[in-house]
Amino acid sequence: MKTKKISKVDLIFEHINPREVLTKACDMSPEDIINEMLESGLKGRGGAGFPTGMKWKLCAEEKNRTKYIVCNADEGEPGTFKDREILDRVAYKVYTGMAIAGRAVGAKKGIIYLRGEYKFLLPQLRMELDGFHKMINEICYDFEIDFRLGSGAYICGEESAMFESIEGKRGEPRNKPPYPTASGLFGKPTVVNNVETLVNSVIILKYGAEKYKLLGTRFSTGAKVFSVSGDTPIPGIYELELGMSLLEFVNEFGDGDTKAVQVGGAAGFCVPRKLFASTVIGFEGVPTGGSMKLFNSSRSMYHVLHNYLDFFAEESCGQCTPCRVGCQQLLKGVESVKRGESKSTYLNELVKLAATMKIASKCGLGQSVGNAFNSIVENFREEIIY
Repeated sequence: MKTKKISKVDLIFEHINPREVLTKACDMSPEDIINEMLESGLKGRGGAGFPTGMKWKLCAEEKNRTKYIVCNADEGEPGTFKDREILDRVAYKVYTGMAIAGRAVGAKKGIIYLRGEYKFLLPQLRMELDGFHKMINEICYDFEIDFRLGSGAYICGEESAMFESIEGKRGEPRNKPPYPTASGLFGKPTVVNNVETLVNSVIILKYGAEKYKLLGTRFSTGAKVFSVSGDTPIPGIYELELGMSLLEFVNEFGDGDTKAVQVGGAAGFCVPRKLFASTVIGFEGVPTGGSMKLFNSSRSMYHVLHNYLDFFAEESCGQCTPCRVGCQQLLKGVESVKRGESKSTYLNELVKLAATMKIASKCGLGQSVGNAFNSIVENFREEIIY
């Protein structure tokens, strides 16, 4: 099948004048800023895809209360490394996005929750932040940003577990509701946005919602930064329009023998070759936080699955039984089938367990384990059995 060449974009890493964007934000009312985000159709770039403008609107409606803007820079999803590059090259855009969000919802304090392994970035980030603080205070309003370091816990990428960590507690998810926009960090209304989402808000304010919507599709506006790895001759970070088919992606980044692509990291879906043409990369198809890992015919999909399950069993916080026990049983189950100790039909029982975990687990970790598990079992069962 002939496919069109995918559209590469250069907006995230494009140099801009933050003073101009912040001045524009100060000239707009908070309502106008939120409406611009709503009009743009921007959805969270961390993978969940909640409308950014709606999140800001809900937080703004909490009147006469202390509020926070939290930037999720934990980036613990396997195969994702684009936020590190954004922070290294255009951190000022992240700061600008946080200040815009603060202006929109009425928050004067921002916190960047930085992945512990990115501690080496801190000296440079703090130096740039000092200059930013001076600039934002000169323009129109007080907004202060600080850093908190994670300690390598995958679960702290979940927003409420992140709040617990920032507050100095064990990183475990909270019950919802209440949602962060009503009761988040320290029990105050909080907006949590991914690094890339905040930079996109800057792009929207600079160019306008109408121009932003020219990129992507009706349901997936804009572009996305992808972390491309695995069996590819050109690994790296690429900003591409949303809405392309996976076949178009593979034609650009594959090695000619791609049999599967793991879209969205360990918590995402493993798409086989037969579904490349019909799979859209976007919120109307398969959403992704950015990780795109390609596998060719030399790879054992059993080993891929085992690696993911081992990861989840290690990273489960253990708070809820479905996830704590379920991750362990899925791992033991596929090992048992591979060794021939259990019949191949046992995989059907494990699929049911994964479905139960999706319904009964407290947070996104346990709820997403079945994504990779079911897609690999369904499409590569023979590699697990034999």
